[in-house]
Parts: sequence; C-alpha cells; structure tokens
Amino acid sequence: MTDVHYPYVTCGSILKIQNISYKVRLHSHDIKYGSGSGQQSVTGIDSQEDNNSHWVVKGKIGQPCRRGQPVTCGSVIRLEHIATNKNLHSHHFPSPLSNNLEVSAFGDDGKGDTGDYWMVVCSSDYWERDGKIRLKHVDTDGWLTVSGHSYGRPIHGQLEVCTKPNSDSSSYWRTVEGVYIKAEDPPVKLIHQHTEL
Repeated sequence: MTDVHYPYVTCGSILKIQNISYKVRLHSHDIKYGSGSGQQSVTGIDSQEDNNSHWVVKGKIGQPCRRGQPVTCGSVIRLEHIATNKNLHSHHFPSPLSNNLEVSAFGDDGKGDTGDYWMVVCSSDYWERDGKIRLKHVDTDGWLTVSGHSYGRPIHGQLEVCTKPNSDSSSYWRTVEGVYIKAEDPPVKLIHQHTEL
C-alpha cells in the first residue's frame, strides 16, 4: 500500500503539480493550439477535481527509472499526461499569449522525443512531496512557468503555461495531490480519463 507519510516523489507516482505563485495546477486536455506547433495545449487551472491534471513520473526514453525510486534533484524525467498519454513537452515555437516558448503535450502512448525531458531542480537530495521544485527544459534551457496571461474560448479562464529563459517566482511548483509509489507497492494501472482516482 502507499504510505501517506512517505516523503518523496518517486518514479511511477501519479501527481497533480501546482504553480506556487498562481495557485493553478498543471493541466492538459485534447484541445490543440490554433497557432505555433498545433500540438495539444497545456494550461494552468485552479480546479482541484479535474482529472486532466494528473501526470505520471517517468524516466528518459530507453532509460526507465526504477518504479518506486525517489527522484533525485538534478535528474531528468518525463511527465506523461494520464488522460491522453502525451508527454509534457517544449520546443522553440512561441507561446501564444506571452511570446515565450510554447509548452505542449506531445507523443503517442507515452512515446515522444528529447523535447519531453525536464530536469528536476530542488534544494535537497530528492524531490520532496512538500518541497518547492523548478523544472528546467533540457533542449531549450527554459524554465516551466505560468505567464499570468489568461485564455479566452474554448478554455476561458485557464492560464498560459510556457517556458522562459530566466527563472523567477512563477517558476516554482509543488505537488498537491498524488498517488506516491514505493518500491514494494504493487503496480498501479493507469487511470482512464473518465475514472476518478
């Protein structure tokens, strides 16, 4: 069984991640950008209950992290969106509202490319469940950020998520809900998008 007192984020954990400055959860959905890459959009929402805000922690392509292994600060991970099986991604397309770099969800069935790689930057040895982290995009050196700009239809009120070259207060994130896997736990099946965790 998972232990509510287990202090670390581990490989295979299913998380919701909240931006500390804007209090929105990292979110995606099957809505594509109308400009830039045309890939699936990634936004920030303030709803706690939305199933489209679940992400699973994975290792690099061809270098899977060991299930239940604590994520070390400085390691490179992927975050796969549970509902659509696409990875958190960035590249050199401009973001639609702030003209930073676009963040999208990319790939099929969890398979993508190096644009899905994010370095976990934190101040201890491991990514702590209650600790602040930053996510640095490996290919572009940008920091995962919420710009503060708000979308209109069809995702009215959701905030733009992008990467910026410089880290600031809007680049800090923390886990707010999750299923945290320890090495001895049985495998957790990926949740279908219409199923509550």
